[in-house]
Amino acid sequence: MRRRYVKYGAMGGIALLLGLWLFGLPAELFEGVAYSTVVTDRRGELLGARIADDGQWRFPPGDSLPDKFVTALVEFEDRTFFRHPGFSLRALGRAAIQNLRNGRVVSGGSTLTMQVVRLSRRKPRTLWQKTVEIFLATRLEVRCSKEEILRLYASHAPFGGNVVGFEAARWRYLGHDGEDLSWAEAATLAVLQNAPSSVRPDRNREVLRAKRDRLLRRLADRGFLSEEDYAAAVEEPLLGRPYPMPQTALHLVERYDRERHGLRSRTGIDRTLQRRVEELTVRWNRELRTVGIHDLATVVIEVEGGRTIAYCGNADPTYERPGQWVDIARAPRSSGSILKPLLYGMALQEGTILPKALLPDVPTDFGGFAPKNFDGTYAGAIPADEALALSLNVPNVHLLRQFGTMRLAEVLKRGGLLSLRRPADQYGLSLILGGAEVRLAEVTEFYARMAACYQAGDSVAGVAEGFPLRDRVALYRTFEAMRRVNRPDQLDVSRVASAQDIAWKTGTSYGARDAWAVGLTPRYVVGVWVGNAQGNGAPGLTGAHAAGPILFDLFNLLPASEWFAPPGPTEGVAVSVCARSGHRAGRACTDTVRMLVPRRAAESSRCPYCREVAVSLDGARRVADRSEPTRTERYFVLPPLMEHYYRQGHPEYVVLPPLRHDGSAGAPEDESMRFLYPANGAVLSLPRQMDGTPGSVSLSLVHTRPERELFWHLDGAYLGSTRDLHRAIMSSRWSTRRGRACRWSLSWSEFLLARRATASLRVVASGVLRRKV
Repeated sequence: MRRRYVKYGAMGGIALLLGLWLFGLPAELFEGVAYSTVVTDRRGELLGARIADDGQWRFPPGDSLPDKFVTALVEFEDRTFFRHPGFSLRALGRAAIQNLRNGRVVSGGSTLTMQVVRLSRRKPRTLWQKTVEIFLATRLEVRCSKEEILRLYASHAPFGGNVVGFEAARWRYLGHDGEDLSWAEAATLAVLQNAPSSVRPDRNREVLRAKRDRLLRRLADRGFLSEEDYAAAVEEPLLGRPYPMPQTALHLVERYDRERHGLRSRTGIDRTLQRRVEELTVRWNRELRTVGIHDLATVVIEVEGGRTIAYCGNADPTYERPGQWVDIARAPRSSGSILKPLLYGMALQEGTILPKALLPDVPTDFGGFAPKNFDGTYAGAIPADEALALSLNVPNVHLLRQFGTMRLAEVLKRGGLLSLRRPADQYGLSLILGGAEVRLAEVTEFYARMAACYQAGDSVAGVAEGFPLRDRVALYRTFEAMRRVNRPDQLDVSRVASAQDIAWKTGTSYGARDAWAVGLTPRYVVGVWVGNAQGNGAPGLTGAHAAGPILFDLFNLLPASEWFAPPGPTEGVAVSVCARSGHRAGRACTDTVRMLVPRRAAESSRCPYCREVAVSLDGARRVADRSEPTRTERYFVLPPLMEHYYRQGHPEYVVLPPLRHDGSAGAPEDESMRFLYPANGAVLSLPRQMDGTPGSVSLSLVHTRPERELFWHLDGAYLGSTRDLHRAIMSSRWSTRRGRACRWSLSWSEFLLARRATASLRVVASGVLRRKV
């Protein structure tokens, strides 16, 4: 008996395993089914979709179904759906009787659960397959809830043509998301999936109408809708031709199709705002193309949460032109000046400068790189925050040199500018003027994280983990400098009116190929790029002219917000600052102010320009010989080149009194002269002219007292003297070795008479002079 029980048990186990194998459900019921790429906004509203690989509009299963559609579907297909275990003996019996009476298969008796199994298996419709479907339906009822089974059926049932699933059908046939279905629409979609090949909105319309109205009558009879609702429903027009899928945020949808093909993706986009942004960009695009500017990209980010709430990769894709399908918002483009606030903020945070520290603004040659300001003028020396507000090139290059190019490049990479792929040392000082390519989306995200860090305060972890620029004092000073941005020489202020305070920055790349504008408030950050996708420039294409007005128009679409609250006194260090130089006050500074600065800035360098000077009792001369009576005066003294330009805009600047000394050894060196051109160590090429005459170069320098007579020498040969305007012409005839590079030195001498003695001051700038024959 024991062996018999073991034998029967083994046979039962084998039969059970065989049954599980024959009637087992796969882990993924619809494995291998191709789905459309579906992209929705933050509320789940459809932005756009891309057709599945098999050519069907088949959306991935959704999370819910409208109640009216569920009621209509269950009433039409499977009235006992919520009561049966997966199959209905009554429905099977009724189908068998109908089939016998008609001599052919007219009804299958399948429940909705059995139809889900049939749709997933895609097997021939035979009696054996029907039996398998019954067993598998019971297994499906155990695995899934009734609501899940309904969603599976609604996502995979055919609705005619190449439309599969309720969600794709409601967009194709209704043109909306179906959340507010009418009873007529719900009934139409419920009967449409039953025989989609024989009844479709574009053919057999009367058959479809009759089936819809019969279902509506049944729903009314069962009390699901009143007689008044029934009468209104049957009078409602039938569905028309299929609608095209939505085409909102076109370039964003294309990107999701490449990166998450066949999946459903929910973005942070606000569809209502997105449509308004697209309408605005289309209007601007039509205006700009009249002046040869054809492409425009915008990004809007909500600071809280860091979500991109509007994204226009390129405006008006219906306008046929080269590059219309390029997603400019994610294309690397020359940055222009758009990175200057990031350098300023980092320099403040690391203590490289203080907010109003003077930066040189003079003609400068950085080893062959000679930047110029946009308007071609120089201020001599300018506070760092004003240099940012005015977007001056030369002071910002000096600041980058002081901060470090490699250091800034690494900071930008850590902050999310992933398009900076070259080694940091390859960018050079042009990094801050457009020498690097960045993406609009990444730049806008960088500024958004700056605003998020400031708003988060001490709880910055999780908001911008690892973000390099997070000191609140440095951020606030940066925002304040950006709020003062104003370019009246380029910008029509009347076109950028805004009721709220906005910190903003523009940028223009070399050759007028890229125009940028980025602006921020405590709630939103907006980025704009204007130009041509093919890279060709256009006259008048500047950040202020082309991108700035669009930026402010976009902000006018957004809710206004109050300006950033100032940082508290414990968030930085209060230091005494020289009111004239902006550096930490030194002993010789006469006018000082208290200023809250980042903690690291408390150890920044002291004022290098205020000094104590010994002068004669009448104050008319500086005195080097301390044997005579003197008194000490405090002066604000800039280096000669900076002073030369600074004085032109600052009539209050007081020049040092002339020096008086006895010419003895140890007399202080006069620092009153500096070359304007050439820079120390410069390499000059002097070619012959077309007529064969030797080439020449104009040399110039500045002197704190231009009226002094200066004497010019080259390799010991006297060239001449100058007064007031100190320039000398050097010809290649002064070269001693024909056709070869030769060493040269330039010197000047100023003769001063003091105590009946003549003293000569000699300063040498050396370099290489090349002469071409």
